[in-house]
Amino acid sequence: MIAQYQDSFQLENNLLRQIAIKENQLEIARESDMPFVTKELQSQLSKLQSRLLELQNPEFAALMSLLDD
Repeated sequence: MIAQYQDSFQLENNLLRQIAIKENQLEIARESDMPFVTKELQSQLSKLQSRLLELQNPEFAALMSLLDD
């Protein structure tokens, strides 16, 4: 149980770090007027944020998996 909690905690920290990096990249792309890169980074950021939400809210993840089926 403790190992599972630690794995979940590490995964959440990793996702938060990846989100912060994508947000920085997105800001740079916007400042550099790179619309295609901006669009792709927004998509990647959205996916990371969704994964984080699912990790933080297991009931939501279960509901979403029912909708996927």
